[in-house]
Amino acid sequence: MEKVDARKLSSDAQELLRKKAVQAVLEKRMNQQQAGDFFGVSRYSIIKWVKAYKREGVQGLGSKPQGRPKTEGPLKPWQAAQIVWAITDKCPDQLHLPFMLWTRGAVRQLIKLRFGIEVSLPAMSRLLKQWGFTPQKPLDRAIQRNIMKATHWLQTEYPEIKARAKTEKPKG
Repeated sequence: MEKVDARKLSSDAQELLRKKAVQAVLEKRMNQQQAGDFFGVSRYSIIKWVKAYKREGVQGLGSKPQGRPKTEGPLKPWQAAQIVWAITDKCPDQLHLPFMLWTRGAVRQLIKLRFGIEVSLPAMSRLLKQWGFTPQKPLDRAIQRNIMKATHWLQTEYPEIKARAKTEKPKG
């Protein structure tokens, strides 16, 4: 029989396949290797299915939820709303945190202070993304810079300061 990837079958078809394979093994029509070859699955899968059947009965062969389990996350909705409000309307230093800008670490510390909940940095990244916050890269230059003033300072004032610093070398 041509091997078919059982993962691509529907849940009902997978369940039927498991039941037929286990039935064939338990009725001694086939050993586990033969059943695996006939149904196009590994011998290890057959072994697992037979154990599940012996342990739980037919329910052990039923479909199980697939993929990563859906969880609410570490914070309740009202807690998340409070944190979002705080980081939107306030700066970290206004909340007596030792940061000047909101970072993952700063938000993480705020959550720890407010609710006593430890959140890992990867989870913090996911939460911030879920709340609509994106990483921002600061500009390389100040927005309010004036090129004319900077050029004038570099050409006239800075050389004077440099010369005066050479003449007033500290003793030591």
